Amino acid sequence: MKAWLTHHLHSLKIAAQRFRDAPLATLFTILVIGVAVAMPTSLYVLLSNLDRAAGGVKPQVELTVFIKPDTPERDSQAIAASLAKQDDIARVEFISKAEGIKKLEAAGLSDITAGLAENPLPDTLVITPRDNSPAALDALSSRLESMDATQRIVMDSDWIKRLTALMDLGKNLVFLLAILLGLALAAITANTIRLQIYAQKDEIEVAQLIGATDRFIRRPFLYYGGIQGLVGGITGWLIILLGAYFIEHSVAQVAAAYGASFQLSGLSPTELLPLLGLSTLLGWLGAYFSVNQALRQFASI
Repeated sequence: MKAWLTHHLHSLKIAAQRFRDAPLATLFTILVIGVAVAMPTSLYVLLSNLDRAAGGVKPQVELTVFIKPDTPERDSQAIAASLAKQDDIARVEFISKAEGIKKLEAAGLSDITAGLAENPLPDTLVITPRDNSPAALDALSSRLESMDATQRIVMDSDWIKRLTALMDLGKNLVFLLAILLGLALAAITANTIRLQIYAQKDEIEVAQLIGATDRFIRRPFLYYGGIQGLVGGITGWLIILLGAYFIEHSVAQVAAAYGASFQLSGLSPTELLPLLGLSTLLGWLGAYFSVNQALRQFASI
């Protein structure tokens, strides 16, 4: 165990020395990795904040059910009471024919209603669902439409469908961008490691001649790639924080213009740690494949 720990500490020191030997090149590489990490992550953070903002300001969806005119009022009230007990319905408001006429008169249409021989309005149920997702609304609408007493249903859920479609599109774009830039991150690390390997080709060949194993030669480069990925991930996180700092005031002004208050939120610890772990892993993988390819080339010479 002590020998294993000594070997890894020695490899870690070699990796740190390589950072010190080429500070400017390392800095630019880390900045490039940071930008690659920040681009999909910032889009993810933006979508999370938009989803949170939409959740705070979007109106409650309501379904309006018009009851057939020949249905007695007590039957309509019984239907309303029965629907109010269902799990997917938050509230049911019963509006009788008489109440409907009074609302029209209160809206300034008394001249029109005064000329009517009888009340043409049906009993109406205004239903507030618990779940505003398009699938849940469609299922509830279909169930309400299948009732014998239902004449017509009015539901304005187009805005929910559009919002859901846009959010799904954004999530797919984040996923695709993360894959592409993750491959780019691994390629950047692999290219950096490959340049270092060829710069130290003579040292590696000498080490092989005196009995150094591929694992011993590979280990410092793996540490270098992993550390580079980790620092690049931290840099990407700092870029996101810096960007949020610069636009936070503008976001607050926009929210205030709509009579609301909104504060940008960044990555939580449960989101940041997997991000750093993934960037470290990609850096390690890039170094691993680059070193293996170089060692195979050296062995074939």
